[in-house]
Amino acid sequence: MPSLSQLKKELKKLADPKQAEVLQRFFKTGKGEYGEGDIFLGIKVPVQREVADKFQELSLKDIEKLLDSRIHEHRMMALFVLIKQYKKADENTKKKIFDFYLKNAKNINNWDLVDLSAPKIVGDYLLDKPRSALYKLAKSENLWEKRIAIISTWIIIRNNEFDDTLKIAKILLNDKHDLIHKAVGWMLREVGKRDQELEEEFLQKHYLKMPRVMLRYAIEKFKEKKKEVFI
Repeated sequence: MPSLSQLKKELKKLADPKQAEVLQRFFKTGKGEYGEGDIFLGIKVPVQREVADKFQELSLKDIEKLLDSRIHEHRMMALFVLIKQYKKADENTKKKIFDFYLKNAKNINNWDLVDLSAPKIVGDYLLDKPRSALYKLAKSENLWEKRIAIISTWIIIRNNEFDDTLKIAKILLNDKHDLIHKAVGWMLREVGKRDQELEEEFLQKHYLKMPRVMLRYAIEKFKEKKKEVFI
């Protein structure tokens, strides 16, 4: 069975220092930025997916070690493997993976890691269950837990259920972080793709106090005349 050390060696061989420099800047890894301290190897996502296929049998213990790494691709790899395991799992194992994900949420600590994984694990698991976990995450002090809360609703939106997205969006309206503004605006836009009248109703109540970035994302697909109502 492929081991954790083999996985790390394979990723090290695939490292691209020039690409790593680009990613370090793109994902804001400087002092005081949201990705401070994140280290990149410079491996493109499709290549990481191919590697993950070879390591689908990693234990949760090994996956947790990867999630605890400062190397971005280690954490990304952990999530790729976890998603693959979740898709194949029975209901009991899905619950175990869901709980494991929430336990390690603070290490799912960049926007690409959240966006890749939260709908496929948290959102999917909660499709037919009570969603109190999302509200707990939305009220967290941790940036990434809050982003997990709103982005997890993407798959719920795709199931034509919008109530949780709107309630969580309301909780996060006054959040200070740009990454939350963008995430909430994005999910409101997704609601609007399926029920624009419902999105407009939400915006009519809240657009005057919404951060401008959130509003811009939310109305991106509106026709120009409709945008003018809210700008």
